[in-house]
Amino acid sequence: MTAAVTTTAPGGPVAAELPFFVYGTLLPGEPNHDLFLRGRTAGERPAVLPRALLYDGPGYPYAIEGHGRVHGTLLVAAPGIYGELLGLLDHLEEFLGPGHPRNLYERVVREVELPARGASDGGESVRAWVYLAAAAVTRSLRTGGVLIPEGRWTRSSPSGG
Repeated sequence: MTAAVTTTAPGGPVAAELPFFVYGTLLPGEPNHDLFLRGRTAGERPAVLPRALLYDGPGYPYAIEGHGRVHGTLLVAAPGIYGELLGLLDHLEEFLGPGHPRNLYERVVREVELPARGASDGGESVRAWVYLAAAAVTRSLRTGGVLIPEGRWTRSSPSGG
C-alpha cells in the first residue's frame, strides 16, 4: 500500500510513507478535512484503531492507549505530496518531535484495522501514523478527562459542538 522512502520531518527522518489514521476534525465532512486534506489524498477508507480510548478535548478529541477501539479513517497521501502532508499534519497536531515536552500529540506507528469489504474479505491490518495524546495530556485525560463513548467522534460529541 505504501512505498518506502525517507522523508524529513520534525522528529527526524521517516523510514516509509505510511498512511495516516485520523479520528477527529480531520475526518471526512469535518472542517480540517477540507482545509488540510482536500486534494492531498489518493484514498480514504473507514478504519479502527484497536487498544485505544478516545477522550474529549478542548475543541477536538485525543486518542490514548487503552482497552477500547477508536473509529476513524485511513488516509493515503496523493502521489508526490507525502512530505507536504506530513508537515501540515505535524503542524496541525502540534507535534514538534518524538518526546518533545511541548508536543500536544505524539506521532506514532500503530496497526489499524480495515473492515471487510464483503463476505469473502476478512479485512486487514495496516501500519499507519496515528497522532496520540502526548504524555502530559494523557495524564490529564486519565485523571479528569471525559471519555467519548464507543470511540466515535462527531460534531455532537462533547468537544465537537
